[in-house]
Amino acid sequence: MKVLAAKSRLASLVLGLIAIVILLLPFHAFLTVWIASNFGHYTLVRLWKEFLVLICGLIVIGWLVFDPKVRKGVLNSKLVWLIFAYAALDLSIGFWAHSAHRVSTKALAYGLLDDLRFLAFFVICWAASIKAKNLNHYWMQLILWPAVLVIGFGLLQMSVLPKDVLAHFGYNAKTTIAPFQTINNNPNYVRILSTLRGADPLGAYLILPIAALAVLLVRFPKRQTWIKILFLVGALTVLYGSYSRGAWIGALLSLLGAGAVWFNRDRLNKYKRPLMLLTVALVLCLVGASAVLGSSKHFQNIIFHTQTGSKTIGSDQAHLSAIKQGLKQMADHPLGDGPGTAGPGSVYNHDLPASIPENYFLEIGQESGWLGFTMFIGINVWVGYMLWRRRRSPFALTLLVSFIGITFVNLLTLAWTDDTLSYVWWGLAGLAMTLPEKETTTSTTIKTAVPNR
Repeated sequence: MKVLAAKSRLASLVLGLIAIVILLLPFHAFLTVWIASNFGHYTLVRLWKEFLVLICGLIVIGWLVFDPKVRKGVLNSKLVWLIFAYAALDLSIGFWAHSAHRVSTKALAYGLLDDLRFLAFFVICWAASIKAKNLNHYWMQLILWPAVLVIGFGLLQMSVLPKDVLAHFGYNAKTTIAPFQTINNNPNYVRILSTLRGADPLGAYLILPIAALAVLLVRFPKRQTWIKILFLVGALTVLYGSYSRGAWIGALLSLLGAGAVWFNRDRLNKYKRPLMLLTVALVLCLVGASAVLGSSKHFQNIIFHTQTGSKTIGSDQAHLSAIKQGLKQMADHPLGDGPGTAGPGSVYNHDLPASIPENYFLEIGQESGWLGFTMFIGINVWVGYMLWRRRRSPFALTLLVSFIGITFVNLLTLAWTDDTLSYVWWGLAGLAMTLPEKETTTSTTIKTAVPNR
């Protein structure tokens, strides 16, 4: 009995630590900057979630050795072995690059973290969910409760708070995080951060709660409808305030994915004519708006992030140039240059210029070569397929449609290098891997994230 009680407490500890990581990460940037501004040790403070994940990882390793149920559930999956193979490749190339003095120690460490930490958390959460599925019951709380505060603070930044309010909490462009960002260095167009580390990370993160609310509206249209609609409007408003165009499109793709669930064959046939007319009207409105507003500096700044006569290189040009450079580097170095030679970690290679490809998949290709690039694409496709097989669950469907939008964002930015988004999404995906493939929407595991009226 004492052994069983100890095992139960250990499982509860792991689930509790996972919940802490997922719930607090949306405030990670804000809390770490604030704490470090008072006590110092910014880099060490930023690693708090890695310490918690390491504890969970060590316990999971013990389960894999001594618990047949966890070992069978995790190691029988070919997806997990693909992740292990990808990690082994990344580590091998990294140590080779370091021994050849092609990457510094600090850059290598950052590169490995960016490449592997969220996949490790994915496997840890998968194993923990096999051991005890309690967190699956509270998926809406894990997604929406933190989002309430992120969205609320974002709305305050857009309305009443001064643009540099975060400077009072230690934000500093030279040492930590800039308190605000602008479009095209124009102070008239301020991009809000809320509690995330940047405007683009904020936009990418919001795709997850937006997808959750859309799925809940589709699956449960008569349950607290107005609360969900107001919540969704607030999320979309803050998304707009981020001026993250990639996230705008990613959120639209997620909303379309959630809507496609509602449009089954019968409904599609029933509403075919109105849908066709609505599509034509939207296209005409977009074409007309572009023609009328194309010369407007306000329109140019918001849509193109530049304006006629600007001396600053537009972000579209910078994105295109970075992607071309990333493709060229992949072609020139098909075996990869090692983790830390591309992406945010590359700034720590003092003897070499930083390489920021503005595309997470290209970053993987530059670091791990075509083999690593192919393996990572395979991992993404496999995870998406497993979520598709479980799409009857609102939890899995939320992750699936948000995955579509976030994947698009990763084609334009390095979204998975943001520890908040990567840990939260992949951790939840790990929990979802134990969902039955034929779970119905009336499952007793569904709990509402907002109080009943």
